[in-house]
Amino acid sequence: MWHTLLLVFVLIAPSFATARGQQALTDDIKLAGVVPKNSAEQFELAFWESIKDSNHASDYEAYLKAYPKGRFAVLAQARIARMRAAATPTPTATPAPAPSAAPPSAPKPAAKLAQPAPAAGAELKDCAACPPLISLPAGQFTMGSNTSDPSERPAHKVTLTTSFAIGKYEVTAGQWNACADARACQRSAQANEAPVRDVSWDDVQQYLKWLSATSGQPYRLPTEAEWEYAARGGTTTAYWWGDKLVPGKANCKECGPPWQVGAPANAGSFGANPFGLHDMNGSVWEWVSDCWHSGFKDAPADGRTWDEPNCTVRVIRGGSWREGAVYMVSSTRFKYDASVRNGQNGFRVARNLK
Repeated sequence: MWHTLLLVFVLIAPSFATARGQQALTDDIKLAGVVPKNSAEQFELAFWESIKDSNHASDYEAYLKAYPKGRFAVLAQARIARMRAAATPTPTATPAPAPSAAPPSAPKPAAKLAQPAPAAGAELKDCAACPPLISLPAGQFTMGSNTSDPSERPAHKVTLTTSFAIGKYEVTAGQWNACADARACQRSAQANEAPVRDVSWDDVQQYLKWLSATSGQPYRLPTEAEWEYAARGGTTTAYWWGDKLVPGKANCKECGPPWQVGAPANAGSFGANPFGLHDMNGSVWEWVSDCWHSGFKDAPADGRTWDEPNCTVRVIRGGSWREGAVYMVSSTRFKYDASVRNGQNGFRVARNLK
């Protein structure tokens, strides 16, 4: 397969050493100045910025879990206490029992229930800035194809032994720019609802580092096997909807409207596959964690990342809006230099489920 290489350019992060004065972060606290780029302080500040107006105690509890001695710890504790006090009903007086009545038995303490794992297909959102996820069950599927491109051969059984969560949509420019606002990523010029693109594999690692720090969850790229398992949605056909192209199912130049040559459609413009995932076919090529191999001979059978020391070429999956129907099949794969940005390349996130 071929893939168009666009001009490589270097994006220089804007300096923010200039004085910005005092920035009001909350009604209770003001901080002056700035913090070093990609520092722990900057990640903590980004986390706090994402929850500081929340009305949910769980958001502040998540902050305290990540930063028990953080600069906003006292404020977070105070807000939790205030929310809990507001939620506690005022006790009403009850008449004393008659002298002849036997005293009521003391209620048994409620058993503490273990937190259940998210049900398969459940939608998760770990923080205000986090992309929504869909939880997927463990399972077995046939990865690759013996009738398509040679790089997709041989078709082989893969068994995913643990459940995981993957992005319901590709990461959008708006979600990416929350990282840019925190000075941890370069800014995207695309519209907020469009899939972010023109980002390298290396750029994506910076976003994942920021998102993990902000959410308190270990975000990562999906493995190539996880990606194809998710894209197939439990099906065995060439496309998730069948073996023939159906207009209106994907964003590609032969797939029907909405389509335009200059840019992909907004995330979620097309229907979801059986797993509830949008835009796995077409839209933008999606980075995965694996190093590129020219075929699946000796590929791991358990779905883990197939990596190599000092890998510089990574796998992209799914085709883009500029490709035709042949690239829309669920087994489509190609390679790209990890350090190079291309206007057709984007990604979606994943994480393990505890």
